[in-house]
Amino acid sequence: MARPVTLFTGQWADLPLATLAEKAAGWGYEGLELGCWGDHMDVRKGAESKEYCDGQKAILEANGLEVWAISNHLAGQLVLDNIEPRHMQFCGDEAITTEFEEAGYITPEIERAVHEWAIEEMKCTARAARNLGVEVVCGFTGSSIWHMIYSFPPVDDADIDAGFELLLERWDPILDVFEECGVMFGLEVHPTEIAYDIVTAARAIDALGDREEFGFNFDPSHLQWQSVDPVCFIKEFSDRIYHVHMKDCAVTLNGRAGILSSHLNFGDPNRGWDFRSLGRGDVEFEEIIRTLNQIGYNGPLSVEWEDSGMDREHGAAEACKFVKEIDFPPSEQAFDAAFDE
Repeated sequence: MARPVTLFTGQWADLPLATLAEKAAGWGYEGLELGCWGDHMDVRKGAESKEYCDGQKAILEANGLEVWAISNHLAGQLVLDNIEPRHMQFCGDEAITTEFEEAGYITPEIERAVHEWAIEEMKCTARAARNLGVEVVCGFTGSSIWHMIYSFPPVDDADIDAGFELLLERWDPILDVFEECGVMFGLEVHPTEIAYDIVTAARAIDALGDREEFGFNFDPSHLQWQSVDPVCFIKEFSDRIYHVHMKDCAVTLNGRAGILSSHLNFGDPNRGWDFRSLGRGDVEFEEIIRTLNQIGYNGPLSVEWEDSGMDREHGAAEACKFVKEIDFPPSEQAFDAAFDE
């Protein structure tokens, strides 16, 4: 049986859920992965009210859609990050943002309040997922040590150790709530997160005591441009792939731009790499499907559509078709078994 093809709503938060659900159904999607911003999923309401969650599901069901996962990347980012003014757009607490606007800069008290808000938001996300009837929350963790990615001035090993110790300190209580709710957290391994490649992903699992609630939302695009093999990632963490994002990217190095993107925003033609609509980049999706079959992954294939050079509605429809064509079920017998008949 083919895996369900869903659309992650994070990049569509400007549209009401009812509008997007109707469009997604028309493009051929079978479900939505609800982003926890815009009006798609309010996790504070969802944590307290099953009726609210039932109402959101009813919007999907009216369009023949289902939901298998929700995602709270923005709040998750604030859990570990060192808070700067640019982070405040992610903080949904009006009292905190008002205090910041009045101060004009991030005070230690504001940073502490943001971290506390984000931790509670992620706990509420687990409770909302339970009330919605889904078993996976995707998202980010943030990182207090990402700014040390290049070891100059020299970085002491103890500083990196402290970053992973902070992961345990702040995320272990969050994961306790996930455990209580019977929900898994899938970190999208990504630059600016505590885990951004295979080595750091393994270290994150170890830092959290190998607890089952912590796994990965596999997204090949963030690995591909780093020259990390996405297939190797699946094989390395075969028991930790809790959700899959289908997303493409293309490395466009021309001898002038670097892989670190030169402080150029997405869509700038002078960048060394950029995201592309599915099938138009460098990711080898057939090998990914084969490997997902090998590990027995039967969850959704969720399109996270990003391509600054293409109309998004055209791209979303095209991406849905691409995923349905590239996906195939595993074989139930060896191809040469018939020779023994």
